[in-house]
Amino acid sequence: MPTLTVLSPVSGQVLGLSEVADPVFSAELVGPGLALDPPLAAGSEVISPIAGTIVKLHPHAFVVQHDDGRAVLVHLGIDTVELGGTGFTLHAAEGAVVSAGQVVVSWDPSSLGGRSPVCPVVGLDAGADALTRLARPGDTVAAGEPLLSWA
Repeated sequence: MPTLTVLSPVSGQVLGLSEVADPVFSAELVGPGLALDPPLAAGSEVISPIAGTIVKLHPHAFVVQHDDGRAVLVHLGIDTVELGGTGFTLHAAEGAVVSAGQVVVSWDPSSLGGRSPVCPVVGLDAGADALTRLARPGDTVAAGEPLLSWA
């Protein structure tokens, strides 16, 4: 399979998944990846990290599956499912084909009621060595910049 470049879905400071305050992500139970700590700005747009089909779409999270079967999960904040969609606006639908960089959701990271705005970006079911970090923890990246390489 060709290498797949995973773009940063949001701007922010890069964190290792071990720094995420959620045991499922910090233990990489759904797969390896990185997380982003976004600035607390209203109306932030979240883009698709890869080209593919949106196979799962919730206001607080989505999964995009590439044509070759690899899938990337973007989770907006920690415990944000508790918000019931408040503060999130969907710009795509489940089953839609999207290009890398296309806006999928917009949200307000500053209105999460004290919840963490940290956004895990995970290669679902990827092997521990399948992903290479193109950005390092501590770096600041803009949405659309290369984050991970998936061989």
